[in-house]
Amino acid sequence: MIKNLLKPILLFIVCIAITAKLSAQKSIKPNVIAYYTGNGTVIDSFPIEKVSHLIYSFAHLKGDSIHISSAKDSSLIEKMVGLKKRNPDLKVMIALGGWGGCAPCSEVFSRANGRKTFAKTTKTLLDYFKADGIDLDWEYPAVVGHPGHRYEEADKQNFTELVKELRKSLGKKAEISFAAGGTKNCIDSCFEWNKVMPLVNRINLMSYDLVSGYATVSGHHTPLYSTPQQQLSADFAINAMKAYGVPANKIALGAAFYARIFQNTTDANNGLYQPTKFLRGIASKSFKTEFTEANGYKYFWDDVAKAPYYYNAQTKRIASFDDEKSIALKTKYVIDQKLNGIMFWELTEDAYENGLLNEIDKAIKP
Repeated sequence: MIKNLLKPILLFIVCIAITAKLSAQKSIKPNVIAYYTGNGTVIDSFPIEKVSHLIYSFAHLKGDSIHISSAKDSSLIEKMVGLKKRNPDLKVMIALGGWGGCAPCSEVFSRANGRKTFAKTTKTLLDYFKADGIDLDWEYPAVVGHPGHRYEEADKQNFTELVKELRKSLGKKAEISFAAGGTKNCIDSCFEWNKVMPLVNRINLMSYDLVSGYATVSGHHTPLYSTPQQQLSADFAINAMKAYGVPANKIALGAAFYARIFQNTTDANNGLYQPTKFLRGIASKSFKTEFTEANGYKYFWDDVAKAPYYYNAQTKRIASFDDEKSIALKTKYVIDQKLNGIMFWELTEDAYENGLLNEIDKAIKP
């Protein structure tokens, strides 16, 4: 009699355990966060169902208020929010600033009334568009960013006060994120991590452009791991932030949907770690026609950095980028390290079908 009773009880316990495990697996599915700078006529051509967060880029400051510059951009935001019909779980964010887009930020956010006005107008804007949150892309508080833009040591504390004001104005439900540079200088100097992190949903780590437009030596601009010749990488930045107490589940690793092409002065080491200067960027959707053998390019894989690159020995040009292999490895890293998600710049540069976003989606699915 007791044995007969135990069987259904044990079965019930097993079912509960399996359900709990499946529920836990579902809850840690990483976010897929896409910045978008394109127009409203093509955005619905992308597989939006594979994205968790879509970030309009960029709003700017007008006086102390957040401002959308044109009716065309307002229409784009409305269309982005409308994509929730295709993806009910989609979050739509509005990003402030960007490289070159935050010239007045240091001055405006140094003042209590400036921060308050910004937070108030951000709430009004999000409510108007029915958007889900704000992404602060101030490049950079407290350290040098775009040439000629003001930066002060006090930006670090003022950024904290800005986030406090935003959280107070927007409430608990709205999402707040911010972009952080992947350099040691930014990680050490830009933010009061212990004060800011409890108030935000995530950091979008810009673990790309690590070999910048000002670089004089070539390398990987978006490597997963450091090499003996190049310290900066996604893994380096993530470990540096963790050392400051930043929780892993609030870090989104950044990937690049574009290549950076550099012109070297010597033909050595298949282009890596040579004297160089930046030429231009190119979208991932153009790789197959640009980086061909007919054009003189040869593909290489750095198994230490877990990063691909092309080198043209004839022209001494090196191209650094993410591809299907590196994107899959980055996504696996996000899952293994229990990070918040993977973020990329940017959706406009991907193919409509079978692009890099598709590789992220494949890597996430069991």
